Amino acid sequence: MTSPLRLVVFDCDGTLIDSQHMIVAAMHHAFDAHGLENLPREQVLSIVGLSLDEAIGTLVPHVELPVRRRVTESYKDAFHELRARKDLAEPLFPGVREALDALHARDDMVLGIATGKSQRGLRHALELHGLRDYFVTLQTADDAPSKPHPEMLLRAMREAGAEAADTVLVGDTSYDMAMARSAGAHAFGVDWGYHEPHLLRSAGAHCVLSGFAELAPAVEAIWPGRERAIGAAAGGA
Repeated sequence: MTSPLRLVVFDCDGTLIDSQHMIVAAMHHAFDAHGLENLPREQVLSIVGLSLDEAIGTLVPHVELPVRRRVTESYKDAFHELRARKDLAEPLFPGVREALDALHARDDMVLGIATGKSQRGLRHALELHGLRDYFVTLQTADDAPSKPHPEMLLRAMREAGAEAADTVLVGDTSYDMAMARSAGAHAFGVDWGYHEPHLLRSAGAHCVLSGFAELAPAVEAIWPGRERAIGAAAGGA
């Protein structure tokens, strides 16, 4: 008897990669290009996790749709151009690589990503940090409705062949937590991202991690006794 496949899906911005400086700079460039008043940093970061169209609409709902679409395209262009600036680097959060190494080494577990980034943006970020080979499924805003709609996570589960009960989503925003709960998966928040822990808990987080060292123990805690049960069944066969 074998252990069910487990799937750990990560958000990207604010969870694995600290992209806040780049996001704020690109948004300011996009707003400037269309004569819009720049918004406070905290307000810009509050929409991280949403797909870009949804994010722009949330930030400036009073602006006409054609203008919002042009702002979206300007943001994409600015983000691409600003990558050359060293002061806008997008580093990994502490402990990311070690945590991914530990989970990736397990034969009963696979990893994925569900993010509001585009496929192009996500693949660039993963290749920049040498992380592409860790993940069996990459779900982005190109493929599904914006978070908190559950479709990204449902697609990840289908691609990986994992059940909802054997899936956990790790993210830094309330959108991530709501997506996970809507998909029937476990929801782990992190306290180093762009939404406060109390927002994560109110959106349904099963726990809020304070560092990547807490991830592996938290993953094991949501499936208590499974190895023991499997071992007993195999021994009695």
